[in-house]
Amino acid sequence: MTERVGARVLLDRVLTGWRSWDEPPPAVAEPGSRYAADLAAARERSGCDEAVLTGEGLLRGRRVACVVSEFRFLAGSIGLATADRIVAAVERATAEGLPLLAAPSSGGTRMQEGTAAFAQMARITAAVAAHRAAGLPYLVYLRHPTTGGVFASWGSLGHVTAAEPGALIGFLGPRVYAGLHGRPFPDGVQVAENLAAKGLVDAVVGIGDLADVAAAALDVLAARPARRSGGSDEPARAAPVAERPLREPAPVEAPPAWEAIERSRRADRPGVRDLLRRATSVTPLSGTGQGEADPGLLLALARFGGEPCVVVGQDRRSQRTGHPLGPAGLRVARRGMGLAAELGLPLLTVVDTPGAVLSAEAEEGGLAGEIARCLADMITLAAPTLALLLGEGTGGAALALLPADRVLAARHGWLAPLPPEGASVIVHRTPDRAAELAGAQGVGAADLLRAGIADALLDERPDAADEPAAFCARAAAAVAAELAALGEPSPRARAARYARR
Repeated sequence: MTERVGARVLLDRVLTGWRSWDEPPPAVAEPGSRYAADLAAARERSGCDEAVLTGEGLLRGRRVACVVSEFRFLAGSIGLATADRIVAAVERATAEGLPLLAAPSSGGTRMQEGTAAFAQMARITAAVAAHRAAGLPYLVYLRHPTTGGVFASWGSLGHVTAAEPGALIGFLGPRVYAGLHGRPFPDGVQVAENLAAKGLVDAVVGIGDLADVAAAALDVLAARPARRSGGSDEPARAAPVAERPLREPAPVEAPPAWEAIERSRRADRPGVRDLLRRATSVTPLSGTGQGEADPGLLLALARFGGEPCVVVGQDRRSQRTGHPLGPAGLRVARRGMGLAAELGLPLLTVVDTPGAVLSAEAEEGGLAGEIARCLADMITLAAPTLALLLGEGTGGAALALLPADRVLAARHGWLAPLPPEGASVIVHRTPDRAAELAGAQGVGAADLLRAGIADALLDERPDAADEPAAFCARAAAAVAAELAALGEPSPRARAARYARR
């Protein structure tokens, strides 16, 4: 049975050293009115003086601010005094540079206060937007139930959003829907697990795991290494070669292009999920946060060594087993790019794709436009960027994640405008000359290095599929070294992302 707890119990379970920021709320009801009686009963029933508690505490040793709903106080509804308390807490968190954890559980606007209370959702949203604009993390934990204006404002603005198992979460509460339409709302839609599957929330997390999950996310989101300072128009300085042991500035021996392509297509070749197993911490995220998800594109927060980053990675196995990359996957990638830019975190892209899906739905879903927008976002992103060409690099779906400050390529990685078989059909009217054409096109990793498209190669000894653990360990170490050496991108440095010949 799912555990449901009130605001004070949640705070006790998640934080240590709790310190309230709350002042007694002003009177909002006429003395002797029914609303005044409702407020008195709510205070007695909940043990709280309003529908939210705000303050600060330590989350696994990190100071954080919190806004937590108490559903037993008039269904966690938001009135004028409630909104004042929330806005004051968010603004204080912003002023003090604190990450903010919001844990709503609410039916929405307080009906007793009507439109004046309803309009407060805009005030709360503005405060949260200012907090995010200051580059501060905002985590949301949606509890049972969260509906109405709360879900449609501060409940849906998290950098990372989790939900209680089985929680009712939706815009229009089912009781209101049934009263208006004379039929029940469809089962299974407004449930945390369904929202996670649809890419609206990142994870379903029980109260017992919330502290660990939130702390892991903040370990990346709140990382602000002192060495990342911007403001100069000078390009970021590259670290000395000694700091990048896998850098290979000279031409290297490499297998024929077709041999590399065949190796890259091995079913047992390690992919982005195998690489992430070598990270020191990983927090998976789900979908766009706007109702789309794509199993072919993985989004996560991670640390490699001590280096934090946002990871946008093409999942080769998922793409090869029925989930080719589509427009939604590229929109998930753009969510990751936005997250990196907003919080000043490095972005790691992992390119490994047999190509985007070819279908009428993809065309109508704006596939070409999403590739273009990904390219534009990558080139102009106000955050350090690192690309890793891990295996296959077919077409626009690969190119969309490639223009980075630094590009690493696995020795059997490759990049081509089409699968070699398709290119052979265009040039020779048969797929049978794919190997010949791949060699002529210069698609292999060593060719990319010589052409200045890639900066360094990751060795395979002799093949990543034959030594998956050792290869992923080397790749993770290389990623950590490259992230450590990246500087804050200046306008001139960003221009270099598309100046590669």
